[in-house]
Amino acid sequence: MEGRGHPFLPSASKRHQQSSQMKRSIPFEIFRYAAILAAIAVTLVPILWMVSMAFKPIGEWSATGAELTWWPKHPTLANFQFVFGESANDLIVALDHTALKPILSSLLSAVFGTVIAMSAGTAAAYGLSRFGSGQNLPLALIQLRLFPPMAVMIPVMIMWSFLNFNDSWWGLALIYGIVTLPFAFWLMKTFFDDMPREIEEAALVEGCSRLRVFTRITLPMMRAPLASAALFVFILNWSDYLIALLLTTREWVTIPVYMASLSSSMTGQLYGAKAALGLIAAVPPVIMGIAIQRHLVRGLTFGALKQ
Repeated sequence: MEGRGHPFLPSASKRHQQSSQMKRSIPFEIFRYAAILAAIAVTLVPILWMVSMAFKPIGEWSATGAELTWWPKHPTLANFQFVFGESANDLIVALDHTALKPILSSLLSAVFGTVIAMSAGTAAAYGLSRFGSGQNLPLALIQLRLFPPMAVMIPVMIMWSFLNFNDSWWGLALIYGIVTLPFAFWLMKTFFDDMPREIEEAALVEGCSRLRVFTRITLPMMRAPLASAALFVFILNWSDYLIALLLTTREWVTIPVYMASLSSSMTGQLYGAKAALGLIAAVPPVIMGIAIQRHLVRGLTFGALKQ
């Protein structure tokens, strides 16, 4: 009995192995946390710089060299007031129109484009996942994203001009819905494939119609995936620049197009005004993300654990 260890205590070799593993893991943990902190810094530095620039007067955001500082010495709201039409004392610039209509245009086109993409994508994904019809549909939809944007936009511009959809928020919303449809379809198809069919089959046995099962059982269970996919599609539509640049001219330009036009022959690029508008443009996606926060994590991990 002397040569045998306690049955519930690890042997000396196991203790030595565990100790060596812990020693080897310490440098790895240090490297991992250092990499995480570096990634966070790389991500946050542009955001912090934009916030700082938005509250700087022209003398500070137009400075160069040693005069350029991280934080504003004299914080001001002049950049926000300027993009909404108030004159700035230091800027001899007159805006053709304020940022109100571009913000409205971005909201209308992004929201309705998301509704179009999610409605069509969800219906198509459910039909393919549950009935197996339209086996060539996934490939046909993904081909919308394979062509270079410019090659697709030239015929779209001709078509939209014929339909009188140019320079309108509804024309932008329609093309946004078409362009982001493949993303909505593929995301929702993955979610529907991971959802167990036994619940729907039990409801059908009880006498529910297929439409009632879809609206009363399937969609409520898919709230989290729907919220995640809708947020992703909304961000794609909200941040678009190329499509809006080609399909709008003056009346219904979006925030990215309007932001690119903020320049002056005397002062050059209006970085303070652009930073202020960029800060405003970040608000709707953040609000939407906070509103669906309790669904977001569950939607992103939906189907990760098989039942």
